[in-house]
Formats: sequence, C-alpha cells, structure tokens
Amino acid sequence: MATSSPARRTARYALLGLLLGSTALTGLAVHAQNAPAPAAPAITLDRAAPAAGFAELVKAVRPAVVTINVAGKAPRAEAGMPNPGQGRVQGTGSGFIIDAAGFIVTNNHVVDGANRITVKLEDGREFQARLVGRDARTDVALLKIEAGAPLPFVALGDSERAQPGDWVVAMGNPFGLSGTVTTGVISATGRDIGAGPYDDFIQVDAPINQGNSGGPLFARDGGVIGVNTAIFSPTGGSVGIGFAVPSNMVKRVVAELREKGHVERGFLGVSTQPVNTAMAAALKLPAKGAEAPQGALVAGVENDSPAAKAGLKPGDVVTALDGKAVRNPRDLARSVADLRPGAKADLKLWRDGAEASLRVDIAAQPGAERARAGTEESNAPRIGVSLAPITPEARASLKLPNDAKGALVQAVEPNSRAQEAGLRRGDVIIGVGAATTDDAEATVRALREANAAGGAVAVRILRDGKSAFIAVPAAQG
Repeated sequence: MATSSPARRTARYALLGLLLGSTALTGLAVHAQNAPAPAAPAITLDRAAPAAGFAELVKAVRPAVVTINVAGKAPRAEAGMPNPGQGRVQGTGSGFIIDAAGFIVTNNHVVDGANRITVKLEDGREFQARLVGRDARTDVALLKIEAGAPLPFVALGDSERAQPGDWVVAMGNPFGLSGTVTTGVISATGRDIGAGPYDDFIQVDAPINQGNSGGPLFARDGGVIGVNTAIFSPTGGSVGIGFAVPSNMVKRVVAELREKGHVERGFLGVSTQPVNTAMAAALKLPAKGAEAPQGALVAGVENDSPAAKAGLKPGDVVTALDGKAVRNPRDLARSVADLRPGAKADLKLWRDGAEASLRVDIAAQPGAERARAGTEESNAPRIGVSLAPITPEARASLKLPNDAKGALVQAVEPNSRAQEAGLRRGDVIIGVGAATTDDAEATVRALREANAAGGAVAVRILRDGKSAFIAVPAAQG
C-alpha cells in the first residue's frame, strides 16, 4: 500500500468521526424481546423530483428518521480532530428505522462501546436500544427498540443506480437540531477516503455536520441510498464534501448483523498494491488501449494462508475473481470479503508474462471480532487496550516486517492505564514481560495473566520499525 503524504494523512484525520457530536467507548447488552410483525410496506415515492422542492419526500420519510443519544467515556482526540473532552459524555448521532419491528441503522462510531443507547423518535417518544451488532470496517451498526407497535420505516434502495448529478436529501441531527433536512447532488461515487480496505463512499455536496452520523441519504423516490458517515473539513463544519456508505454495502452488512450479530468475511491472505504504468511495462502486462493499467499486484503472501496454499506468489497480478474484473487492490479486497468462508473462488492472474488461473479455498477473515484485554470478563482492573490480529492491510499500511507477530493496538481507552503508559493506536505488541506473543489471542492471554498477578505490566512493542518496552502501571487502590 502506498504511503500517503503528511497533508493527505492530516486530511484523512479530518474525515472520520466528525459527524458525531461526541463519541463513546465500551459495550452494551440487553435481552431481546419478540418484535411485532411489520404492518405496512416501506415508505416510497415516485422517483421524479417534486416541482416545488422536496417537502413531500421529507413529510413521508421524516417519521422513520431518529435521534440517537449515547452515554460513555470520552474518546482520545486524534490529530486534526476536535477534542471531545474528558470523562463521561453524552454523544449524539442519527439513525433510521428499516423495519416496522424496530430495527435501526446507524454508524458504528456513533454507538461504539456505548454504555447506554437511547433512541428518540420524531414524535418525541424515547426508547432504550439494544445493540444487535456492529461492523467497524464499514462503520455500520444495527440497533433494536421495542415500541410495542409497528413503526414507520424506510427501505434501503439500490446505490448502484446512484450517479453524479442526482439529487439527494440528507436528514439527521446536526449539532442536536433533530429533523434537519439538507439537499444537494451526488458529487462522485466509489470514493476511497483512506478509512479502510472496503472504502466505496458516495460523495455528496448536501451539507452534513457533527451529529449527522448514521443518518439516511435519500434518493428522490424516498429510498435510502447511503448512510451519512464522514466529512472532509479543515474547520469541523461542512464545506460541501460529505461521504455516505452506499446502501448496497449496508444491506449485506445489516443482513449478517441481524442474523449473527457480526460480519463474517472471506480471507485470502495477500498484501497488494496498484499497478502503475512503469510496473505494467516491467511485468509485460498487455496494454488495453489508452486505459490505465489494471489489476492487484501481489506484494506479499501470508504463511499458511488460502493464497499460499493455492500457489499465489509475490509478483502475480490478480486481474479477475470469479469472472469479475479486478481493477485495483480495493476491488480484490471487497470481492474477497463478500465471499463466505469455505467458498471456492477462481482467480485469473498475470504471471511471468502470461495469463494463469488458480482456484482458492476462501477462509474466514481473522479478527472478525476485536479481542479485548482486561475486559469485564476478568476480575482484574482494566488495562484499557483493544487488540486485533495483524491483517495484510495493517501490515502494508504500517510498513511492518513480514515476520512481525503479535497484536495490533486498535484503540486505547482514555484515562486508562494503557494511555498513562503511552501505548498508542497502531503500536504492535510483540511480547509481555520476557515472553514473545505470536498472535492476538496469545497476547490477550499474556496480558490478562500479567494483569491478574498485580503490579506493573511490562509490554514490548514495535513502533515506527523499532522495538521498545513500555511499563503499564499497577492499578491504583
């Protein structure tokens, strides 16, 4: 993966999380109840834009748009992002009902780890929400409320039909102003904003701001074609560049969250990079007229991965998966992720100046659920660090050695012992005390054991290519 410039990194920091009034950390679990059956179809309208504006659309869909209030701990401020404060906070965001039984879609970063989630309907009623599941990689979360009667809801539309220039309507709760409506056009589709390997955002110029996170982006027929998620802003306010997760991606994620509470993704086990003109010439890739070179160049193959077992090698260029063209690494990542673990896939590739094909058995992606050290499952005081396996994407983006083992620090809780020690997101924990740790699960076990023993915990990390020890202080009192 190519390294971004400092300016681009600063811009990316300004992209994510700015739509949420205040974010929160930790988790939520509430017993589910049987839901009432849907009583009516989803709200829809004629696709033609009303001559006098969008009042008819707004009146029809507004009852399905909700305000989400969360209670939790204030997150650590990131570079280029506003400091939300310290201690306990009340966060606000937006969401929308997709089923009369009370299922609600919002952003993962709105409810990530919230201790308490309250949903306020357009008619003023409030309900405690259960977190059905969430997916950090697409920033989508699914909630459930028990209203005791069928609720008005909207349908997820077809984002593939979205085109630059189409009118859109955004609704949500910016700065606590519930029911706010803004309009604009689609500026672009398929945007990669550096949020993750599955970036495929719809860019809009409809003004969206802090608190719009998780709100719906409507097409002219009243169908939801996106979930408002991020903005580009040097100031924190709208400058007319907003991003929404496309509804077709949301449909797949929500279906799995509703069924299993988490998302299972296919795993190939390669790190890849784009093919530029010079590389295409060096690899003798056939030119396609004036088109830019396409494909995903394999830069590395994980040991014992599906890719390794199938015979993929560094230097191969993957050009298609199951007959669908792979134009770039993002195409390959999304296509593999959409496959079920256990599925077989046919890869078309360019190797040693000729076309080749391989069949691969797709595995389950490691780290589908984040591993936590010092959680409520342990009687010991919390350390306050969230860990995940080292994926090929993380290895490439952090420029980690191919033989680096251990666990990636995904998040550090504010005011925690881990933060006090100086642990940071992006650090790789490679050992605890004198022992090395081979993977995320081994790291979690080692941290829990050391933490339970009391006293300070010596953690060996890899940061910026250098290893060092960090002492996590003993719990107080």
